[in-house]
Formats: sequence, structure tokens, C-alpha cells
Amino acid sequence: MSDEGLAKARAAMTERGTSAAAIAVFERFYRLLESGAQGLIPEDTIDPLSEVTSLADVQVSEEERRAALAQVAVVKLNGGLGTSMGLSGPKTALQVRGELTFLDIIARQTLALRRRYAVDLPLLLMDSFRTSEESLAILAAYPDLAVDGLPLDFLQNAEPKLTADGLEPVSWPADPSLEWCPPGHGDVFVSLQGAGLLEALRSKGIRYVFLSNADNLGATCDPDIAAWLIAKDIPYAAEVCERTANDRKGGHLAVRKTDGRLILRDSAMVAPGEDHYFQDNTRHTLFHANNLWVDIEVLAGLLADGDGVLGLPIIVNRKTVDPTDKGSTKVIQIESAMGAAIEVFEGSRAITVPRSRFRPVKSTNELLLVQSDIFELDDDAQLVSTITHAEPAISLGAVFTHVPGYLARFPAGVPSMRECTSLSVPGDATFGADVRCVGDVVVGGEGPRTIPDGAVLAGTV
Repeated sequence: MSDEGLAKARAAMTERGTSAAAIAVFERFYRLLESGAQGLIPEDTIDPLSEVTSLADVQVSEEERRAALAQVAVVKLNGGLGTSMGLSGPKTALQVRGELTFLDIIARQTLALRRRYAVDLPLLLMDSFRTSEESLAILAAYPDLAVDGLPLDFLQNAEPKLTADGLEPVSWPADPSLEWCPPGHGDVFVSLQGAGLLEALRSKGIRYVFLSNADNLGATCDPDIAAWLIAKDIPYAAEVCERTANDRKGGHLAVRKTDGRLILRDSAMVAPGEDHYFQDNTRHTLFHANNLWVDIEVLAGLLADGDGVLGLPIIVNRKTVDPTDKGSTKVIQIESAMGAAIEVFEGSRAITVPRSRFRPVKSTNELLLVQSDIFELDDDAQLVSTITHAEPAISLGAVFTHVPGYLARFPAGVPSMRECTSLSVPGDATFGADVRCVGDVVVGGEGPRTIPDGAVLAGTV
């Protein structure tokens, strides 16, 4: 049964034009899945990560920054559609600061670093076939962004979703595009190689790629980290931040007992009954920010040694073929995390960075924060906090979950949040212009209501 399923999957990927290396990666994961692998990391096989270098302790000169940044390229993962936020196109096309989209800000951050350090600093988006066209149209507003000889984007691979009971490519005639899925962001390494970009970057004197999620506006290309990597000859580094109660479900690094290697454990890798260990932020005190620095010379060597297969751990993601229809066919998506590559690189390291380098937007709660007056963009398009106290906790109700509903309820913009410690809006409320939230604010009532222009909200409204 499984051999037939794999043969069908290989044929579908070949017909789609998938590279031989990407098919080989899929085949390896398929065999692991077939053998019963679940990609779990039990707590008794790891030790907590400790003794991590802090970015605050890294001291480099301006010349070292410039020399290091000249050897770096930026790769942004840009394949997400933002479906959980009710979007149908690339999430990064969403206007997040005034009329500027995520991509506008990323482009301006890149150009500002080029001007400051007089380096080329290539920017590459890893797009999906659904995000490429619209994303490149936004970047067309920056004609100086492209680096000669390099594209602005490359495409991630796609693989068939597998039926949960037979491990065969699922059929879904109602929407054949739902028969396919991305292989997780671990695919970035084989996609870079398949697009010929590893060699193209090396020919331009690039040694490191800095990889991060495109919806994380805090993940700028830090020249201090680049200089630290070069000075210490580090082949791979992962950025980590101090964990709080809000980060309990985020992945973390740990030390594998059998060989002392650093490894990544995401929530999908937690053994049954061990969530309390995973979420214990006094035991696992640092979380993985998904900002990575990779020596492409070492990466190319590892891929060559593995015939294009890096050997990342498997992630088994169980879903339905139509994610909006829980009654549709149950499927398995075989995935991998790019951060899991930390265990493949001999001598990999972690570095603790400030929370300001982790500013993802995964929900409208986070979108409200980023759009509020708690932040501003400086002259280098960096997202800078305007407060010195803790950020307010935001909890918006179901009517705000999707972006269209969210925007409809903030027609004149989000309220001032600088004096706010928490905001909860469980019901349906539309906010007028120049509303200000002070202290802990709860906007009660289930029925539709309107907050008038200029209102100052405090306590329970």
C-alpha cells in the first residue's frame, strides 16, 4: 500500500516539475512516516539549554559591521497567505503601518542598511506560487532593490497531502489546489539550492544568509550578529529570546543527551502527556525566534554529502484536506522546520537577543499592537517602541478575528494604547477616531455598539 502511495506521489511531483532533490527529501520523510515515525522528542531525552551568548555582550566596531554585512544576504519566508486572519493573498501585502505593507517596510529596512554601510545586501523572498506575483508587484516600487544577477524571489516547493488512512495523494476535485501543501519552512534549504542561489550568492562573496519570517518586523539584519559569526567562525546560529508565560507554546532549543547536539523542539514534537514540561518556562527559559544565520559554504557541503538531502527531523501535521471543513478527508502533511537544521551543523550556536527582534503578527491582537502608537518607524524603517513599560495584553473577540471584520471596527484607526495595560473586547464594538485606552480596559456587551470619537476608556465600559 505504501509503495503504491509513494509512487503516485513521486509521479505527481515529477509532473508538477518538482526538482529531484525535493522529491528525494519527500521520499525520505515518507519512509520515516511509513515506519511509524512521529517526530516526537520526549523530555527525558533532552536537557534544557543554558550558557548562551548574549547579543548585549557582543562588541564590534563600525568597520567590522560593514565588512560582515558585505558577506550577508537576507532571506524572508513569504509563502504564507494569512488564511487564519481571513486573508486570501500574501499576509505581507497587508498594510501594517499607515499605507505601508510588511513588504514595504522590509524593502526600506534593506535599503537603509545598504546606505548606512555601503554594501549590496541582497534581499530574497521565498514565495509560494500563490504569493509571488502580488509580492513582486509591491517590491516593484523599489527599483533599486534588486541586486544584479540575483532575483528578488524564489519559489518554495510543494508536495501532495496524503490520506491519513492510506498514505496516498489525496483527491479533492472541488478544489484541486487543496491537494497540495508546502513542506514546511525547512524546505528553504533545498529550494535555495534548487534555484541555483547558493552558488550565485557564493559567487558574489556572500558567506551567510539571514533567514526569518516576513511577518516579523523586528527581524532586521543585525550587523553585530554577522560580525560575531565571522569572528567566531560559527556555521549556524539561532536567535533565542527569554521566555514568558505568553510564549509557552512556542518552540525552544534543547540539548540532546545522546550526543550533546542543540536541537529544536516545536509543539508538534512534544510527546503525549508532556505538555507541562514543554510549557514550563522555568525549565526551558528561552524560546526560538525563528531568526537563523547559516554559513552557505557549510550548507552546500552538507547538501552535497547528502545528495541534496539535509536530513531534518520530520514533523507530522494532521489536518483535513480543506482546512475550513473539518468534515473533509483527513490528511497528513509531511513538514520540517528550518530551525531544526541546528542539529545538522557541527558547532552550531544560539545567541540571546532582545525581545524587540521578535515582533510577529499571527493574529489581529498582534496587528493592533503593531499598528498602535506603542510603535513608530524610525528613519531606517525599524519598528521602535515608544514606551518603557510592559506592552498591554490584547484580547479581541471573534468579530475581530479576520482582517476585514477588524478593519471595519477600526475605520478611523486603532485607539491610543500608550497608557493601556490591557484591552479586552469580547463583543462587537466599533471604535471612533482618537479613542484613548487607559489602564485595564474591558469593553463589555455582546450586541453591536459604537465607541464615540475622542472617548477615553478606562475600566469596564
